[in-house]
Amino acid sequence: QVQLVESGGGLVETGGSLRLTCTASGSLFSTSTMGWYRQSPGKERELVARIGTDGVTTYANTVQGRFRISISRGTARTMVFLQMNSLKPDDTAVYYCNTAPFVQANHWGQGTQVTVGS
Repeated sequence: QVQLVESGGGLVETGGSLRLTCTASGSLFSTSTMGWYRQSPGKERELVARIGTDGVTTYANTVQGRFRISISRGTARTMVFLQMNSLKPDDTAVYYCNTAPFVQANHWGQGTQVTVGS
């Protein structure tokens, strides 16, 4: 069964840190580039970090140097992590994981809310 479940969000103060976890069930994720996306009210969903099957990582300019993506690949289940440091109010959003850059459109998870207080 293909499923994406995100967790680890919460409310933090500016400058704080959070670590998000994505549990990706299904063999297709073990051989895919995986990414973390976010969406804030009134804005389109954006890709903020991705990690390829070769371990190469790419970040959006807005999070470069503050966020770090990592992954643990398994045949049936893949875990994708996002360490977020030096958080800013602009990082407030619902965070999702999915394949990147082309998503599994029918398998978005519920996301995890990150709120950064000023």
